[in-house]
Amino acid sequence: MSGFDTSPFGDPFADPSITQVTSKQPTDSGLEDYNPFANQGTRPSTQVRGASNPPQVPTTFNEPAVLQTNNAPPKPSGQVPPAYSQTAAQNITQADLQRRQEELERKAAELAAREEALRTGQFNPKEPNWPPVPSICPFGSCFYQDINIEIPVEFQRVVRLAYYLWMFYVGVLFANFIGGIAMWAAISDHTNFGFSLMCLIILTPLSFLCWFRPLYKAFRTDSSFNFMVFFFVFFVQLVFSVIWAIGIPGTGSCGLITAIATTGGGVFFRLILFLVAGVLITYAVCSFLVLVQVHSIYRSTGASFAKAQAEFAQGVMRNEHVQQAATNAASSAARQAMGQAFNGGGAANTGGVRY
Repeated sequence: MSGFDTSPFGDPFADPSITQVTSKQPTDSGLEDYNPFANQGTRPSTQVRGASNPPQVPTTFNEPAVLQTNNAPPKPSGQVPPAYSQTAAQNITQADLQRRQEELERKAAELAAREEALRTGQFNPKEPNWPPVPSICPFGSCFYQDINIEIPVEFQRVVRLAYYLWMFYVGVLFANFIGGIAMWAAISDHTNFGFSLMCLIILTPLSFLCWFRPLYKAFRTDSSFNFMVFFFVFFVQLVFSVIWAIGIPGTGSCGLITAIATTGGGVFFRLILFLVAGVLITYAVCSFLVLVQVHSIYRSTGASFAKAQAEFAQGVMRNEHVQQAATNAASSAARQAMGQAFNGGGAANTGGVRY
């Protein structure tokens, strides 16, 4: 033993409490039994990381991303998609293929027939829609008319204004007919009544065909010839409208002079005549304004009388009846010339023979 054994205090580490603590192995029982000085050799050494030795990232973060091969959308919570069944898929059979082939052949035949009709000019893809008549009528529409489709955007306003003016003209004819009825009933004037009825029946379709349709086609195809037709017919109608508005006697109108000159029939009758005269005057003024506006647009489009003549000649030459008549005339002239040549040659030869 060493000399320390003789110490009056004895061995300080031989105390039973200290011996019990140092003899126990570290366990995970708790903080009370943890010995910070035990297992010093097994503790990992702390390394200082720097720019030359960066800290290592755990391998779980360095793993490459794996592309999921399942293209199905995420399943909503609480919803289970229906199970796929092979019977839900389309099964193309030989009968379906044959039916589709026949349908394609039918459509190809229809397209070929339509192209042939378009080439020969016998097909009109636009169905007539004017005048709008009910399906119960024995006759149908005669023209196709759609200002929003066939007329350029910059000319749609004036064409629509002309169409409203034509409808106003029909109203004017009807108002003049009402005035004729009033004159017939009040003063027994049968002339104005008959003339106003005839104008209502005849001028309603003629005004549409003779000046509105030419104006419509002029703006649709930029046709100088149709412009000329419109100006001629509409100017004549404007002259008659002014005459009607003035109310010259014997013209069949209930104009201003007629309303002033008629004295019998009462106040109501005279009020009707003055209203009709006002309608006639309003229409004459509106017609003049529309004519001026159309003429200004006509001058800006570059149309001219020479172009109108060229279009007329071209249209006449394209007409099948004119072409047939020209062909027949040329054939007749050629046959006549050949006949005269042969007849003249035969007579000359006969006269030179001596018997």
